Amino acid sequence: MRKKYQFCFVIIIGYINLTVLKRVYLMRIRHKPWAKSELEASNFFVRNPDELKGKWHERFAKKQPLHIELGCGKGGFISQAAYLNPDINFLAIDIKYEMLGLARRNISKVFEEHNAKPENVILTVHNIERINLMLDENDSAERIYINFCNPWPRPKHKKRRLTHYRQLMNYRTFLLDNGEIYFKTDDDALFRESLEYFDKCGFQISYITYDLHNSGYGPNIVTEHEKMFSDEGIKIKFLIAKKTILPT
Repeated sequence: MRKKYQFCFVIIIGYINLTVLKRVYLMRIRHKPWAKSELEASNFFVRNPDELKGKWHERFAKKQPLHIELGCGKGGFISQAAYLNPDINFLAIDIKYEMLGLARRNISKVFEEHNAKPENVILTVHNIERINLMLDENDSAERIYINFCNPWPRPKHKKRRLTHYRQLMNYRTFLLDNGEIYFKTDDDALFRESLEYFDKCGFQISYITYDLHNSGYGPNIVTEHEKMFSDEGIKIKFLIAKKTILPT
């Protein structure tokens, strides 16, 4: 009987490790030598974001409500969101030039298909863990998007999560009162623990679903990872958290 339990344990651990490795493989991206040069030639890319701290509204063609995507990846979300909402300015941040290079191409493609110019979207490269170096209270954002961030499941790595306490406290600096965070993930543990993070950092959950695609919620822009996980039968977790008064 003991050997049977040991065998089951090995199978479970192996499945978990395989799932983690699969996520890493699917989310990694190869070096793209063209990415940096294309970005630096783009008029909607900012190479040194720290220099615009407190002045991001002035960087856009016109002053409009500001929405920020943290970890924009290949730009599947931001390209659609920016085109569909010309009355909103979008700032998309990622740490990898390779990702941003693909995002630039995707944004250009979407706008060119509709004979429009991407004047309400900006891409920039930055480590989101140090986002307070590039944004402050003068950059007042109405909304933050966090789509399928790395779940960092190991306890010693959880502080790197984009929904962790210390990150949420940084976001409070530039997120307006009653501003919102839209958070999507496929990871059950990350979603469950993020509920605690939001609560302790003065965010009220105004909407939540554990199965977005069967919830009736809309409109919903499906991201690359969202489609990938949904096709595998994984339910998408989604919430909207509103910035309120910090708990005592």
